[in-house]
Amino acid sequence: MKLIRFGKAGEEKPGIELENEKRIDVSAFGEDYTEDFFNTEGINRLKEWLKTNQSSCPVVPDSERLGAPLKRPSKLICIGLNYSDHAAESNMQLPVEPIIFFKATSAISGPNDNVVIPRNSIKTDWEVELAVVIGKKASYVEEKDAMDYVAGYMLHNDYSERAFQLERSGQWVKGKSCDTFAPIGPWLVTPDEVKDINNLRLWLTVNGKTMQDGNSKNLIFKIPYLIAYLSEFMTLLPGDIITTGTPAGVGLGQKPAPVYLKAGDVVELGIDGLGQAKQTLISWKK
Repeated sequence: MKLIRFGKAGEEKPGIELENEKRIDVSAFGEDYTEDFFNTEGINRLKEWLKTNQSSCPVVPDSERLGAPLKRPSKLICIGLNYSDHAAESNMQLPVEPIIFFKATSAISGPNDNVVIPRNSIKTDWEVELAVVIGKKASYVEEKDAMDYVAGYMLHNDYSERAFQLERSGQWVKGKSCDTFAPIGPWLVTPDEVKDINNLRLWLTVNGKTMQDGNSKNLIFKIPYLIAYLSEFMTLLPGDIITTGTPAGVGLGQKPAPVYLKAGDVVELGIDGLGQAKQTLISWKK
């Protein structure tokens, strides 16, 4: 199943995208894709509801804006330097344990929304990433059981302002949490639709030029390990997002000199089976 949310920003409704790419409104189900939805077997309940109600669900026009595929997760947890080629281009050593930081959930936006270059930004950068959504409360999870806690997967662009991130006390969250810096979607894809989560192509272009072209098989710390590891330090709640890191090709790592985004640039990205997104960069305005 592919979960979507559509409509004006802040007024999104729940829907699904069918195998024939038609989108339908499932507002009549009576629930949005929230922590409570995931915590109460919402995906399975929605599947059952659709067996008798799908035919009466309104069609969502292709022109309708897509929002983030889930509503107000409690946490957006990021894993840094989780591809060896990205660590190398960043001139950083491979981590012996996962590097963890947070991205403010206020940064979340729709997959094709404009991205605002922050005030005083000079180093706004891109990062295509595979994101994992937690499906049930997880605390001290064993690695062998970790995939039982996955609700689905999403495409995520982990935008970063490198000067804020690396040059101002080294606190990464400052460079990661600007408004619009976490576009996710178009869909939340349930695990049954993903043949092999450890073999998905990730790609990203800037103004039509390919900048990133990687594969999830090259993750240093795999998804089951990450879930188990994080659950040692914090309780993961239903709907929480873990975004797993980016392959080489970010602006910071370009040779002979870094390349950063400017107003008018167009970023397109995708992951096998998880869809594509397109974002236009615009300048901050008061």
